[in-house]
Amino acid sequence: VRFSNGRLREPGGMRFTAYRHRDTAHPRHRHRRILVSETERLSYVGNNFGSGVMKCNSLCRYFVGVLDKESGQMEVYNAEIFNMQPWLSGRRICVQPRQHYSLTPADQCLPCGWVVSRETFEPVSVGQVLFSCALLLHALSPAQQCAFLGFSLPQVDLCIEAFGTSKQKRALSSRRMNTVGSDVLSTAVTKAAANVIDAKGVAALMQDMAQDDVQNVSVFLPPCNEDADKPENVYKFEDILSPAEYEALRVPAAVFVNITPEEITKKAEDKSHCSFVLEELKFLPADERSRDHKARCLWFLDTLIKFSYLKVIKKKHPMGPECPHMISRKLMKNFTSLTYNNGSVQNLVSSSMKAKIAAYVIALALHINSFQTDLTILQNDLKLQESRMMDIARAMRLKISKAKGPPELGNDSNHKLGTLSLPLPVPKPSGGRLKRKKIN
Repeated sequence: VRFSNGRLREPGGMRFTAYRHRDTAHPRHRHRRILVSETERLSYVGNNFGSGVMKCNSLCRYFVGVLDKESGQMEVYNAEIFNMQPWLSGRRICVQPRQHYSLTPADQCLPCGWVVSRETFEPVSVGQVLFSCALLLHALSPAQQCAFLGFSLPQVDLCIEAFGTSKQKRALSSRRMNTVGSDVLSTAVTKAAANVIDAKGVAALMQDMAQDDVQNVSVFLPPCNEDADKPENVYKFEDILSPAEYEALRVPAAVFVNITPEEITKKAEDKSHCSFVLEELKFLPADERSRDHKARCLWFLDTLIKFSYLKVIKKKHPMGPECPHMISRKLMKNFTSLTYNNGSVQNLVSSSMKAKIAAYVIALALHINSFQTDLTILQNDLKLQESRMMDIARAMRLKISKAKGPPELGNDSNHKLGTLSLPLPVPKPSGGRLKRKKIN
């Protein structure tokens, strides 16, 4: 065991009790355990399930060896580490031990407060209730002193003050000493907020909020050169694709270099590529070098968008064997986050990584389309909400305007056009944040 609030000085004076789940046939429930320990001042509770469980038990295995001094042999047993937390009277968690755990009648109050139903007891006078409460509190440890069903915490505290043992009174005193009054805390927070507003002013706080928004999002944006003298130097092409990665795209992008109008039509019917790529393939330059450059950019952009559809990466080459190894490694390294699940490390395309992919897709589309691109088409390809896409575009310092969509997509007049031009606009907080501030 490990205690969350300190180290154990005298382990010999501790009393431990372990509880297991009654449902031994259930594949998950049969491994659930609750461990309870008691000292003179406090009781402690730990478990191996729920949101607060320690991650180390799933990352590696623990063993305990018991040495037989006579034979010299050691027996090894599986073990788990429990994080023991102080249990103060009045604390409650939502489990039902009477239905699931092998507990004695006195211990059925342990994890969740009194589980005695209203049908068990008849209505009696207040004096009888207080006297019965006192008798039961004498029989229970501090970890078991939870509120009766239908009784509030202050009423149980009164019972402890009047009839509780010295041990129970010490636990009550410790809890009250560690409790901060909500009214005092609320007053302190309100006063501090008023002092900050008076000192800095509303305008300065709004500017700080805008800067915080930009800093939070900028972690997932391509490197931005705010002192650039030309739009192409704001988000440099080398920061999106290194020379080695660009060269690795030559072979897979060859299928786009020599594509025919009939093949484009067939790909559009099969929906094998995103709408942005299919639309741009219709306007490949005649110049061989420019045509090859645009084909490579479109192939990588299409791969990025397809990669954003994945959730948990289980394959070594998630984009197929035609994707160069260098590009696969770039995708796994830059656009996934590591997560631990069932004792193994997995690559996950999280929501923040999808935002990062969207930012790099926008930057690459700007280079393809002379630093002006249709954000609505990219938004539909990336399967993002419009507000999310606009937040990313504003964080990238784009000027957003309305425009008509291409004829193939119905000439929708509500398309959003993103333009990268100098000087870069000042970043602003998103509209949702501003609206909430006005309401407050």
